[in-house]
Amino acid sequence: MAEANWYVVHTYSGYENKVKANIDKTIENRHLEDQILEVRVPMEDVVEVKNGVKKQVSKKMFPGYVLIHMIMNDDTWYVVRNTRGVTGFVGPGSKPVPLTDVEMRNLGIKSENVVVDFEEGDMIVVIGGVWKDTCGAITAMNHNKQTVTINVELFGRETPVEVSFADVKKMN
Repeated sequence: MAEANWYVVHTYSGYENKVKANIDKTIENRHLEDQILEVRVPMEDVVEVKNGVKKQVSKKMFPGYVLIHMIMNDDTWYVVRNTRGVTGFVGPGSKPVPLTDVEMRNLGIKSENVVVDFEEGDMIVVIGGVWKDTCGAITAMNHNKQTVTINVELFGRETPVEVSFADVKKMN
């Protein structure tokens, strides 16, 4: 099986989040979860000063660009290239060029895999992030994205929540 790499896609300025949403929807509709693994709009936290007031805001690191972790083949190329708002892949001519390991590390994207001691059905506790101190049973695991899905009670009903491997630990 071919190896998944990170590629950069050029979009219309201001359409980055729409492109991400459209590609995510297409992945779900065409069942390409095993070929297009992740779509990201890199953000950074910046302190802005307006009218003498400091405010921390998230800004796009690369306006007009979206990062995609995918296995490059004719189908995935076609899906991404023909998404509304995408002008093309970054690379010479029509040949997309994957990001190198050094470039990915500079963006804060780690390529190492995390080995975990839990599996579907195990009870876990979230130790970091938005859902910290939440407990739940694992309903699904995605080793490519390194996430687990647990059900959390939200507004009186069970809601699936995706949490990174790094933010959970197995309950004893």
